[in-house]
Amino acid sequence: MAKQITNYGSSEILVVEREGFAWRQTYARGKPTMKLERGKPSKRTGTTVNFWPDPQVFEDLEFKFDVLQQRLRELSYLTKGVAITLRDEREHPAVEGTYKATGGIADMVKALNTGRETLNKVIYFEAAEDGREVEVSLQWNAGFTESIYTFANTINTHEGGMHEEGFKKSLTNVINRYARAKALLKEKEENFLGEDIREGLTGIVSVKLREPQFEGQTKTKLGNTEVRGFVERVMNEKLAEWCEEHPTEARRIVAKSMAAARARLAAKKARDISRKSAFDSGGLPGKLADCSSNDPNSTEVFIVEGDSAGGSAKAARNRENQAILPIRGKILNVEKARLHKVLENQEIQALINAIGTGVGEQLDPEKRRYGKIVMLTDADVDGAHIRTLLLTFFFRHMRPLIEQGFVYIAQPPLYSIRFGANEVHYVFSDRERDELLEANPNRKSEVGRFKGLGEMPAEELWQTTMNPETRNLLQVALEDAAIADQVFVILMGEDVEGRRDFIQKNAKDAFVDI
Repeated sequence: MAKQITNYGSSEILVVEREGFAWRQTYARGKPTMKLERGKPSKRTGTTVNFWPDPQVFEDLEFKFDVLQQRLRELSYLTKGVAITLRDEREHPAVEGTYKATGGIADMVKALNTGRETLNKVIYFEAAEDGREVEVSLQWNAGFTESIYTFANTINTHEGGMHEEGFKKSLTNVINRYARAKALLKEKEENFLGEDIREGLTGIVSVKLREPQFEGQTKTKLGNTEVRGFVERVMNEKLAEWCEEHPTEARRIVAKSMAAARARLAAKKARDISRKSAFDSGGLPGKLADCSSNDPNSTEVFIVEGDSAGGSAKAARNRENQAILPIRGKILNVEKARLHKVLENQEIQALINAIGTGVGEQLDPEKRRYGKIVMLTDADVDGAHIRTLLLTFFFRHMRPLIEQGFVYIAQPPLYSIRFGANEVHYVFSDRERDELLEANPNRKSEVGRFKGLGEMPAEELWQTTMNPETRNLLQVALEDAAIADQVFVILMGEDVEGRRDFIQKNAKDAFVDI
């Protein structure tokens, strides 16, 4: 490794080994700072790039090992058989990890389905034509949510694109044709919808092409129209062959789709009932204390637990742009329920009606009634559980609201610490309390613990938690949907052993209120 360069005028070093030599050139902000020079003879081939982050380009110069680790692990799945090593020499001793997936994206599907009851062995196939390549891996589980991830030239195409369209269209057609051919769908029965077939599906679609065209707000949507037909043709052939060769597993998938179709019809009925009841009551839940502004770019809704906390929040809020929605107790764990059961839950109905966007495939972020959706729960274990249940609901049924940055977590204080008559500090954990007291050993202090939002005076709740000038809101970010998917399955699903292992591994980072 070259020694660190502190002069950012020469912050990239490129070494290309080919044609029997190591060729070297340096760059600064994308422009060469020297001519290409021929170095020592070399029998190797490959490219090495050493770079140091430029503070005029990078907002954050601190590399995060966990983020790099996840990205390189993802790359190992997408480049089957390639070993990638990450070494962090900032730590003593150095921290190192090597990532290699001999099964490629099939291994990724296995990892994503860890802890889930699966219906079939992992399906994998690949094909290439005219400078294009595609890999597809599929496995259904007994859950109720679909988890489909698409990539183009190893770039995570969060917004989908033509490869995803071709994949979904073919998947729907192949399973319906198979169900008809085997008389599993009767003549008078309607075809399955795509969402029926994709219930419980974990799937990866990875394409490689010479000139990718990326579209969308974040340039993560693949726009090459020819890829859609290519993926569709490959799927039509390979998946149909798999169904014929694995009739027992294929029939399980059809049975799963049939159950999902029945649940969809029940969910539609529940939606209609929900819409009717919302219409009859004026369109909004009665427990909602709405704000006077109708501008979704400046308004916020606080979701609080219970009427007591709701009363405090209503007294503390700015009525112009802050709405309060109290929910009763712990909402349904949506990780273990189909959509029609979710929609039958009164607290979730209130959430959906208040936010205004709809849910699932009908969700439209443009119809949101508020610019910020804020979870405001007590700073204790019960509050954390309610917050996790809410996050699970948003992730599974309103994910675009998270992806577009509309979901937040409020941070109410756990303690107030007074020094004298006029000096008050608010802290959010036992550690912060202890550090503050240790830093002021000779001062008389009075420590008060907030038992819940309902017992907090309105003025204190406003100043510490709801006032935009003084509060600290956490925006819920979705850096990697696949990681989030696994975490929600572990924490909220049926895999008790996996949940125990996860808690043991991450206990050092957790806050526990006793």
